[in-house]
Amino acid sequence: VQLQASGGGSVQPGESLTLSCAIPELIPDYYGIGWFRQAPGKAREGVSCILKDNGGTYYEGSVKGRFTISRDNAKKTAYLQMNNLRSEDTAVYYCATGEWAYGCYEHEFNNWGQGTQVTVSS
Repeated sequence: VQLQASGGGSVQPGESLTLSCAIPELIPDYYGIGWFRQAPGKAREGVSCILKDNGGTYYEGSVKGRFTISRDNAKKTAYLQMNNLRSEDTAVYYCATGEWAYGCYEHEFNNWGQGTQVTVSS
């Protein structure tokens, strides 16, 4: 089962992007949804997650107040609205789902999509 992330691109600092993640029909709505990113030379990190059973949301410290995660179960799509982008947000962004996503840790997510590149540069 593979998710499909889209919406990446090249923008200037301060601009916005919205990433979308198409979720396969067979993934139940109670699964957690996560957005992760991996910058060159760095480990993949959790950016923002909706915990299973809609049990809350998590934002990594540097994106709080700038990024917003959401999901539309009717459309089977998750989103990551990214505002006021910074150069340090440059990375490949991945979406993932997990049946046991109580947090925003990679090991809690077992369905992953191919990433989408986000580049923030002046």
